Amino acid sequence: MADISASAVAETGSDVHNEAPYSTRLQDSHLKAVSEENGIAPVDERLALSKLFVFGLQHVLVMAAAPIASVFMMAKALGFSSQLTINLLSATFIMCGLGTLLQSFGPRGIGARMPFIMLPGGAPIVLFILIAQQTDLQTAAGAVLLTGLAYFVILPMFRRCLRFFPSLVVGTMLLLVSINLIKVSGLLITGNPGTPGFANPLNIFLAFATILFTVLFSRLLSGMWRQLSILLGLVAGTFTAFVCGALHVEPIPLWPLVSVPSFLPFGVPKFDLMAALPLIIFSLISMVEATGQTVAIGEAVGKDIDQRRDVPKTIRGDAVMSLFGGLFGTSLIVTSGENIGVVRATGVRSRYVTVMSGLILVIFGLLAPLTKLLSFVPEAVIGGTGVIVFAIVGIMGIDILRRTDLRNHANMYILAIALCAGLLPILIPGLYSKFPPNVRMLLSNGVAMGAITAAALNFLFFHLGKKNETPTNMH
Repeated sequence: MADISASAVAETGSDVHNEAPYSTRLQDSHLKAVSEENGIAPVDERLALSKLFVFGLQHVLVMAAAPIASVFMMAKALGFSSQLTINLLSATFIMCGLGTLLQSFGPRGIGARMPFIMLPGGAPIVLFILIAQQTDLQTAAGAVLLTGLAYFVILPMFRRCLRFFPSLVVGTMLLLVSINLIKVSGLLITGNPGTPGFANPLNIFLAFATILFTVLFSRLLSGMWRQLSILLGLVAGTFTAFVCGALHVEPIPLWPLVSVPSFLPFGVPKFDLMAALPLIIFSLISMVEATGQTVAIGEAVGKDIDQRRDVPKTIRGDAVMSLFGGLFGTSLIVTSGENIGVVRATGVRSRYVTVMSGLILVIFGLLAPLTKLLSFVPEAVIGGTGVIVFAIVGIMGIDILRRTDLRNHANMYILAIALCAGLLPILIPGLYSKFPPNVRMLLSNGVAMGAITAAALNFLFFHLGKKNETPTNMH
């Protein structure tokens, strides 16, 4: 790997400050990708079927709230019938499952070949709804398809910019991702300010009970059971909600038993480039986020990452699944940072675990009663689990930032300004509400703003003209 690192540094002109574009410097010695016992990389290890199932289910339960919430949001905003809602819920779970399989297997350079989970992005759902409200559903579906194609058009240009994403930029991005996701989980616990039931003490109790159970299981159990602490904590939190009378279970109709997604459920798509522009702009933001997520998951599984080789694979997987999703009525289906903390917390690095997750998601999508059963898990319990998992993503970001000399004048300013640009829209919703819609969409995405700001300042300080100083490595 030393030869690759040397060539990457030579190619990018990077000094110790930005350590090549995070090409090959990811891992500590204890996370090297080859097992001394069998010569198989941990990410390629095939576990027993029973272990694959429980570990895969753990990933699914942590992320299941996202597809359910996204479909219900669309249904409420656009007035879908119950039959169309169930159909789209089925399509969303199946697309997430197929996307997870694609990212886990990574055939022919499409997919990362790492344990990724794919989800419908929150921002794309909002944009899909806005496009549908301003035009119609056919145009919104066409916008998703145009955006899927735009990924492939933009990717070659984006790939050339990856040299400006050193560890300082990636670490900043992961820290902002963590803070943003913790905020989202917090809102699952409390509800939105001003709504009935906001900050209900019972919900807060359930969230902290879930966290406590997870910690106790992690401390008291050993072996595989310790690795399942997140799943066990979620189950214990759900049982606590049942005991407290906060688990509102309704009879689940067994018919229809099977729900098969409809091809082009809104009719033949209409293609309007101007209407699709917000989603296309978001695809740029998504590519930036995919860069950090690829580096982070590589960090978690002990795989050396070459950004110029591996990041495009992740993005191509996003593009393909967004195209498929558009044909079945979903918005963009993209890689998620939500399961990275699960991988790091459990230490289970095999991509075959998320292969199982993908299969479970497909089954959930096809079997309507199972999908409805998932919706009964209290949001406060999911939020409590999410807080732990997403905080671990932040710890990974901090660990990556430690590899940069933050006593260096330029690095200090890059990180400080990037955090300002990223944290302000996260902490102050509506900060850019008076700006034009397309501009507001970019500025309001704290993760994207922090990453773009860090990359731009990195270029200003270390790539534009003569470098003003030679930083020293921090050991």
